[in-house]
Amino acid sequence: MKIHQLSLFLENKPGHLSAICSTLAQAGINIVTLSLADTQQFGIVRLIVEEWEKAKAALEAAGHVVNTREVVAVTVPDKPGGMAQLLDVLDQAAVNIEYMYAFAFHHKTKAVLVFRFDDPDKAIAALTGAGHAVLDAVTLFSEAK
Repeated sequence: MKIHQLSLFLENKPGHLSAICSTLAQAGINIVTLSLADTQQFGIVRLIVEEWEKAKAALEAAGHVVNTREVVAVTVPDKPGGMAQLLDVLDQAAVNIEYMYAFAFHHKTKAVLVFRFDDPDKAIAALTGAGHAVLDAVTLFSEAK
């Protein structure tokens, strides 16, 4: 139930993010979600795409250094306290969150969060054991369309 995420470092200058997006567009790859964190000089772009291997190859062919990470997409009740309940499960399982970002669509009546954990298998076991829906790639990509 882990999903592959592509991460790229890019210089914090005009046109660098659009170059990544253009490369993927030319390869016919749709970005399902994207997160951009920046500093004064560099940024980290995190992408989830359906055809991650094809995207990685296209980006590398265009001269980008691409890292692949496994992340976990989890549904959370879209109401006050929904995320707090999910985080309590992870705290009790002693799973560290390295980073997370929210997804731009809803899964039924729930929002979707993407997490990078220090121990994704332990996190998945804790979350599913507590009744949280961990999405596989097929579900995530079919509902994002």
